Amino acid sequence: MNVLVVLATILFLLMVLIGGKKGAKSFISLFLNFGVLLITILFMNNPNNSPIILTIIACVVISCISLFYINEVNRKTIAAFISTIITIVILLFFIVVVAKKSMIQGFGEEEIDELSIFSLYIGVDFVKIVASVIIMSTIGAIMDVAISISATMHKIFSHNPLISRKDLFTSGISIGRDILGADTNTLFFAFFGGYLALLLWFKDLSYSIGEIVNSKVFSAEIIMILCAGIGIALSIPIASWISAYFIMKTTEKKKV
Repeated sequence: MNVLVVLATILFLLMVLIGGKKGAKSFISLFLNFGVLLITILFMNNPNNSPIILTIIACVVISCISLFYINEVNRKTIAAFISTIITIVILLFFIVVVAKKSMIQGFGEEEIDELSIFSLYIGVDFVKIVASVIIMSTIGAIMDVAISISATMHKIFSHNPLISRKDLFTSGISIGRDILGADTNTLFFAFFGGYLALLLWFKDLSYSIGEIVNSKVFSAEIIMILCAGIGIALSIPIASWISAYFIMKTTEKKKV
């Protein structure tokens, strides 16, 4: 517990020192978002509640906290918010189909021994739970891409007010291409960092490469990474188009 407090204090001091007021808000938003996730999980435990609907509601609230609370309500955050929600809705339908076809829901055979003393009849649709987990693990990266593109496009427009919507959109796509590789690699290495012990366990169990790839635990995580990467790639054109639309629409209103 003391280690957690010390690390949290160091993080808070660094965020305030480097980010100032926004850094303090960012630190507070971590706990607010954690509270949203905790409440969402509690509601998912009720079989009468749809995990998909709860996930969308949670993503909306998390996006509001991460965008509007930290960066306030303005053209950049509104464009990023709309882009994030559209991407999540599109991705959610895609993920539900992938989860059903790949059958990654539930528990792998490596986990059965530890769960054998518990009842698995909990009355929850695990396909929807898997879809919710993937979305929750992707929301941060999607928001990061959306706000990065939106903020940069606004900066480009402020330096070149005569730029056309098409050229502005092209600039957003170019920015997104630079972000895409870094964010995708972040997701990839986060998986291997978090599941290094699992890979070592596979080695101790003398699993072949084929058995590792086809194990439910491993394939589920890889599918999560791939779906998250698809979400990041999908958010680039969406964020670019919406940001370009908002910038030009606001400019036209000011001229009128």
